[in-house]
Amino acid sequence: MKRALVLACGLLVLPVAAAYAQLPVELARDQQALVASKDPALAANKRLVYDYWREVLQTHDTSRAAHYMAADFIEHNPVVPTGLKGFTGFLGKLERRALKPTVDNLVSIVAEGNLVVLAFREELKDPKKPGSKYTTTWFDMFRVSNGKIVEHWDYGTK
Repeated sequence: MKRALVLACGLLVLPVAAAYAQLPVELARDQQALVASKDPALAANKRLVYDYWREVLQTHDTSRAAHYMAADFIEHNPVVPTGLKGFTGFLGKLERRALKPTVDNLVSIVAEGNLVVLAFREELKDPKKPGSKYTTTWFDMFRVSNGKIVEHWDYGTK
């Protein structure tokens, strides 16, 4: 009897679970709204990181890096050298890209204290469904001090 009850419950839960399967990650519709904040310090930190991402990281243009980053910048990605000089040496080897008015694949920007987190949509190949893709979320976190980015964390792997 117990076994039949467990099986019946399982059969009832299956359609409900399928209805709650992973939904695609959606992009921010208004990126400028993400940069806004009632707190001027948080708005400034968010703007700094947003513009840094657009002008430096997204374009691979190191000419503006010192405007955004401290000389003793700390990098936690294991494949990117730490320090402004190490970072620009690494990024400067990549092919330059055009400056865009927005950040590619941006989902959200959150700021608290001196930390700013950007969330991005990442599209990957589905290992269980050849030829198919799925979306997930990637996060980058920055620490800001005295109007400069001084530290960065992400899910970088070797």
